[in-house]
Amino acid sequence: MAHSTSTTRSRLRPIERLLSGRARRLVFAGALAVSLLAIPALSSARDYLQLFVRQPYLELHTGPGRGYPVFHVVARDESVDVLFRRTDWFKVRTERGVEGWASQHDMLLMVRADGLPFTFDLGDRAGFTAHRFEMGLFAGAYGGANLVSGYYSVSFNQQLAIEVALGQFLGRYSNGETADLGLTHVIAPEARWSPFLTLGVGLVHTEPKATLVQPLVRTEQSAYVGGGIRYYLTRRFFLRAEYKAHYIFTRRNENEEADEWKMGFAFFF
Repeated sequence: MAHSTSTTRSRLRPIERLLSGRARRLVFAGALAVSLLAIPALSSARDYLQLFVRQPYLELHTGPGRGYPVFHVVARDESVDVLFRRTDWFKVRTERGVEGWASQHDMLLMVRADGLPFTFDLGDRAGFTAHRFEMGLFAGAYGGANLVSGYYSVSFNQQLAIEVALGQFLGRYSNGETADLGLTHVIAPEARWSPFLTLGVGLVHTEPKATLVQPLVRTEQSAYVGGGIRYYLTRRFFLRAEYKAHYIFTRRNENEEADEWKMGFAFFF
């Protein structure tokens, strides 16, 4: 029995070593990714705004523009769910599950379930809650160096989006660029102050400053977790502040860490 226990422990030691260091961080990142993806899935059954057709019919286009053809017509007294909007076009879903785009002019002729007219402002809080795209510019710090960066985001729904961010940092001992790709989960999209979580991977290009010896230029993979908050200002503009904890995987298998803090202005469309 003692020999069996000793054998079992010897088999567990490689597993314990595997879960240390970089693997442990990757397991943590994977668990967080699953949780981020699970939250929108659990909330996918949320209620959409239901509107009723009061005009003779509602035309649905294949895309958000007059240049897209009409492929479906919703009859009077039937309802549609408003999924999201892009500028002056709304993506809706009919009672039969058909999804298409309706113009601002046609949507203003519809009514809510309580009989009140449907009204909206393209640059109001409703657009902040549910929009398709956003962009922004930031200033901050990366690993103690000065940082300027920008990002572009595409939303899958009100809570989940994919983002790409590019940045350049200038430090006392090194300069470089960063590129990140990840998921962002907005916890309370309907609130003026809306916190969010973010998770992803990236690349870090570093050029050390040196005068006596040839510096070692490096381009290394990284992973990050973080969070932040958005604050709606007016029309299409909002403030955004965020923090990311970067884990940089070096060639020497000596992982490095870098904190990123930044804040700036963004707009949605």
